[in-house]
Amino acid sequence: MHGECDRRVLLVEDDPAVQRVLAIALSEEGFRLSVAGEGRQALELLPREPVAVMLLDLMLPDLDGLEVCRRVRTLSEVPIIVLTARADSHDMVAGLESGADDYIVKPFVAKVLAARIRALLRRCEAVRRTHPAVVSVGPMEIMPAEAVVRCDGSPVSLTRTEFRLIVALAERPGEVVGRDELLREVWGYEFLGDGRLVDVHIRRLRAKVERDPSHPRHLVTVRGLGYKLQP
Repeated sequence: MHGECDRRVLLVEDDPAVQRVLAIALSEEGFRLSVAGEGRQALELLPREPVAVMLLDLMLPDLDGLEVCRRVRTLSEVPIIVLTARADSHDMVAGLESGADDYIVKPFVAKVLAARIRALLRRCEAVRRTHPAVVSVGPMEIMPAEAVVRCDGSPVSLTRTEFRLIVALAERPGEVVGRDELLREVWGYEFLGDGRLVDVHIRRLRAKVERDPSHPRHLVTVRGLGYKLQP
């Protein structure tokens, strides 16, 4: 998508005070901000004005933020950071399960948000690292350079974050990779990340690549240590 790795950010937020604060703060951090006050407006803007990152409030006056997230995922792979005033894990998990890449709880420090956005942008710039041409794991074929994953010969639709996560594990088949390491490599976070990001994305991946996601054979948990991808 043209322009998806520039510094344009779409803020989907109906509170004028938050809009003003973030417009000033993110401008000072070098970002260009577009604003949509409603979910439907955001869905109309996105195909016309591609952006690098979407900041999505969950509490919107028209469409629920989770529904907006789900609809965006049918249109675009743009990274989504959910903004929520509710810190309970249910909202966090619901947002990630709807297709978001990350979340941040209000009130937040603008510089922390800017750091999260920069981490997502670095992922755009790093997607073409040198990888093996094909990694085969069980029924999966992972082609990092082509950004393609096939399962039983059929292509699997993955978000950018899901793809980077499975590649990070496929580079070390059979090796346990810890949550902190995955946060650094996939999300680009040193100290800002939450291990639950990894857990929810692993669950989403299993639903797409495992024949029986409730009893995974290939994308497995090593209790207390992390995850591994095994034949």
